[in-house]
Amino acid sequence: MSAPATCTCTTAPRRAALPDGAGAGALLDPLLPTVLPWLTAQRWFTHENGCIQDLTTVAATVLTDTDTDTDTDTDTDTDAALLHLLADAHYRGADPRRYQILLGLRRALPADLAHAAVGRAAEGPWSGWWLYEATADPQLMTLLLDDAATAPGSGALRLTRTGAPVPTGLHPRVLAVEQSNTSVVFGDQLLLKIFRQPAPGPHPETEVLTALTRLGSAHTPHLAAWLHTPEPDPDPATGPGAAGGTDLPQQSTVLGIVEDFLPSDGDGWDLAVRQAAHCITDHRRGTFGIDGFTADSLALGESVAAVHQCLAAAFPTARLGAQQVLDQIADMDHRLQQALAAVPDLEPLRGRISAVYDEYAQVALNGRGLPGQRVHGDLHLGQVLRTDTGWMVIDFEGEPARPISERALPQVALRDVAGMLRSFDYAAQHALAQIRADQRPPRTAAAAAENLRQERRAQAWTVRNRRALCTGYAAAGGLDPRSHPIVMRAFETDKAVYEATYEATHRPDWLTVPMAAIRRIITNREAVAAAPRPARRRAAPGPAPLRTESP
Repeated sequence: MSAPATCTCTTAPRRAALPDGAGAGALLDPLLPTVLPWLTAQRWFTHENGCIQDLTTVAATVLTDTDTDTDTDTDTDTDAALLHLLADAHYRGADPRRYQILLGLRRALPADLAHAAVGRAAEGPWSGWWLYEATADPQLMTLLLDDAATAPGSGALRLTRTGAPVPTGLHPRVLAVEQSNTSVVFGDQLLLKIFRQPAPGPHPETEVLTALTRLGSAHTPHLAAWLHTPEPDPDPATGPGAAGGTDLPQQSTVLGIVEDFLPSDGDGWDLAVRQAAHCITDHRRGTFGIDGFTADSLALGESVAAVHQCLAAAFPTARLGAQQVLDQIADMDHRLQQALAAVPDLEPLRGRISAVYDEYAQVALNGRGLPGQRVHGDLHLGQVLRTDTGWMVIDFEGEPARPISERALPQVALRDVAGMLRSFDYAAQHALAQIRADQRPPRTAAAAAENLRQERRAQAWTVRNRRALCTGYAAAGGLDPRSHPIVMRAFETDKAVYEATYEATHRPDWLTVPMAAIRRIITNREAVAAAPRPARRRAAPGPAPLRTESP
């Protein structure tokens, strides 16, 4: 069957770009009964309060393996087709969210794609065809990248390169490791990261990796290109050159990035959890020495500091003055108020948490502000890879929950360090939970004693690796976290408060992890990360509240 007559071919072969609005919607609407239940079950789909009310098409493009030359039809007689969609999900009482959806279409679904099945189309131009997640299909992913790479200046999908042409003909495979995005590796050379919730305008990861690639950063992947929609043609009545028009370029939407694929031993989270489990169960003396993961943590601190230095060189820096500090405090306090609503057990700790924030405000204001720069914004062990050439920092999108405009604002670099330190705590507790899941409940005094020893080993592993990371970070030229204990306490507390809200909402069984951390930090029983530490500066209670980045 053919698609509606409103479809028009672009100058790129094998590509049909559909007009915005009702024309493109005519293609998606018949598929909605099949697509909606699948969409809401995806890990990258965000559930608002209440159910999704509607899904409307913003833009649609069809790619096939067969060259067609028609101004009115999209060829559906091919073996496989890729339907690329930008669609807005609408909710009652909430703002719409935009999604990038890639659907494969085949008359018959091969067995190796059965796991990606969405369902059969009941009506419309592909009635009776199978719909499935297109990123699982090597044929369609090759088609997507090759089409964009060979026709970068035309059509609804464009590829902007940072340098040399992007290689084509590489065999793709999807990585099943992400939640908010989807990554496809091409020939173990390139990685295409598809942003599932794209927004018009500049994208933080494209901005950061472009700048770091130009600087030759040794601890971040090289950006080869980014995939985006074309910039809209200016309105002749209001665009550049028109009376009263603006010279500002209209914005496209970044759909994904193409960067170097980094072969690695694994991400920092998996490596840390495995090493922590080994240390917790190993009864030999010296388990917690430098022969454990601490050497990696030391090198990781050095790599993070090097990335921060590159970011400071690539983007404007600024001293965060009184107003910026007070805005941060207000942000932290807002996050605390949200946490109190989700976690009633935080109520008895509210006063001491606020005191930590007030102490931070006093130190920052008395010191006439803090140094600010572009940061990662969402740094943790899952955002680093151990490669043959050392640790690499990845995923520069920033905190997904924050508006994109806020993610680019200068922040204190120690925020990223605080995120890494909290991640070590989680890794140790995750390892401990895995060990406990394989053990019987303690029924004897000896078993209970062994449980206590394991808890102490987990805590010792955390402390040693926190110290190592801070030592490496300071040695490589970063601010020494151990010299700023009050600042670090505030950032770690804020991070743990965010974690408490998340766990109460999504994983109640894990709520004990951030709650225990909050109690340790606010009672000052846990040093920032290392010994020796500077004498604590006492400060009188100061201004009101603040906030930070997420885990």
